[in-house]
Amino acid sequence: MALLNRTPHRPERVRLLDVSRETPSSWPGLILAAAGALVAWGVHLLVPAVPMLTAAVVLGIAVAHLPGLRTVVRGPARPGLSLAGRRLMRIGIVLLGLGLGLDQVVRLGWATVLMVTGVVVATFLGTLWLGRRLGLPGDQPLLIATGYSICGASAIGAVSQVSGSDEEDVASSVALVTLCGTLAIAVLPLLQGPLGLSDPAFGRWVGASVHDVGQVVATAQTASPGALGEAVLVKLMRVALLAPLVAAVALSLRARRRGVRTPSGRRPAPVPLFVAGFLAAAAVRATGLLPDAALEWAHTAQEALLAAALFGLGSAVHLPTLAKTGGRAAVLGLGAWVMVAGVSYVGVLLTV
Repeated sequence: MALLNRTPHRPERVRLLDVSRETPSSWPGLILAAAGALVAWGVHLLVPAVPMLTAAVVLGIAVAHLPGLRTVVRGPARPGLSLAGRRLMRIGIVLLGLGLGLDQVVRLGWATVLMVTGVVVATFLGTLWLGRRLGLPGDQPLLIATGYSICGASAIGAVSQVSGSDEEDVASSVALVTLCGTLAIAVLPLLQGPLGLSDPAFGRWVGASVHDVGQVVATAQTASPGALGEAVLVKLMRVALLAPLVAAVALSLRARRRGVRTPSGRRPAPVPLFVAGFLAAAAVRATGLLPDAALEWAHTAQEALLAAALFGLGSAVHLPTLAKTGGRAAVLGLGAWVMVAGVSYVGVLLTV
């Protein structure tokens, strides 16, 4: 996958802490990340239209630029915040597999499966190509392409774990993708009539084109319960493609880094352990052995872990640096949004 060739990174602002070297100095940052996740949950309760993960990223960015907290974030809290952005993200992604009903995905039918796969591949490759053409630095094109094609912040976090992406690239990509996904809640319902989509077809379009699961629900429920059901099923299919996409990126990067070893002296695994955990969690969910209460608790834990991780990533953003590529990133975001909406619309017309 030649398109995965990366432009040189900016000098890394913060080195992510290896879990084997965790010290008591990690606790201030971990506590701050947990507090950020709690505040993000409160924001979501007060304003349901704002997803909890989006609020966590924004809060992390804000805390990093407040005069009174800036020195704390960049000093004693930094190791723990970086640890949260790495380790908690992986655990949250594993738990994400428990929300994936593989039996429901199978019932979609082969035509829909092929349609969703085509949308994901076209969006990923098209966004990646456009990002490189626009000259965005670091891993931003790769991460934004992943977020738009799969499931927003969770997918960006998963790919960043195998690409070793800079925290600032991750946070800025999450912010852009969640912004466009939030705008979709207001824009897509207005297009249902002009585009001549029935409620089920509108639901499939939303599921195939909107990024975050919460945003899919908020958008599709404006039509009907039937539209919401179709949207969630199609969205689950996109989430199911997270594992093969992450594995493909890992294998591509591994091939280009052949002979390179990790600090521990081991070669990187061909398929990351957390991806295997994601698939194992999905398989456990498919057995039907877990009670609904356990699945609810797992979902709550997943949201909390991902929010804490994204707060940690957001706290690494330096706005003056981000502003230098803000215009190009906005162009890429708009282009990717039009791309995924257009490709998925054609796909829905071909399969209804």
